[in-house]
Amino acid sequence: MTIGRSSVVQRQFNRSATSYDAHALIQRSMADQLARSLAEWKNKGVLSDPSILEIGCGTGALTQILVNEWPSANITALDIAPEMIEVASKRFRSAQHPGEGDCTTDRLRFLQADIETWAVNASESSVDIIVSNACFQWLSSPQETLSHLRRMLRPGGLLIFTTFGPGTFREMHEAFNEVYRSIGMEPQRHGLSFHSPVQWEIMLQESEYSSFHCERSIHMEKYASARDFLYSVKGMGASTSEAATIPGYSLRRLFTNMYKEYENMFSSQGGVTATYDLLFIQSVAPY
Repeated sequence: MTIGRSSVVQRQFNRSATSYDAHALIQRSMADQLARSLAEWKNKGVLSDPSILEIGCGTGALTQILVNEWPSANITALDIAPEMIEVASKRFRSAQHPGEGDCTTDRLRFLQADIETWAVNASESSVDIIVSNACFQWLSSPQETLSHLRRMLRPGGLLIFTTFGPGTFREMHEAFNEVYRSIGMEPQRHGLSFHSPVQWEIMLQESEYSSFHCERSIHMEKYASARDFLYSVKGMGASTSEAATIPGYSLRRLFTNMYKEYENMFSSQGGVTATYDLLFIQSVAPY
């Protein structure tokens, strides 16, 4: 990430560290899908005691699954936000792991770092599995970062991650577009821009991964109101915007009008709907 963007992301996730789990239900289901796929990988008997790097560990939900499912693995759980690292660390300090003694802390290391700068100097062929849940959409330079991660993987190593596709939050974007058009302006983007499966495939091919597999699914979530939807997004640390300010048109007025358009266009029984375009991607480093 660039210095400016990485500091913004760090600040957002520091603020949301204590609220994240209450709102991140979609991310938890994505983590469960990663866990199922990793279990299939494990059952193939490819690796018995792998070295695993988790990127964007957040509050440690996926980390806990990795620790439980890979009893002989050495795991490094990395996140850009120190407050997230603290919440994740507390999860393991308070958790009971019968029969493991103190080995959890011996084989699990939490690391506060920006993956986009840290990976540049990471050791070559140092990990067997790189896993990341709902994090790669934040990368400022995904192509470059994927190349660094490819260098870190041992031959035959696995990169497996979930992220969000371009259909995510389409309702909000359409509502904003209506507001901009109503005041005679070209629509601006609010929130992140997401890469398509084809774009990820091209980046992985250019980073010299030897395979590409993507599963895509659309998930519809319901919220009591458009305001509640954005409150939940903010609670997950995902409140960011690429849009410029509008002279003579306050941000509060813009959002108030967006809420109205959202609810006019996308109300359903009991609230409003929001689309999550979920991407599950696997690639392998060549032998």
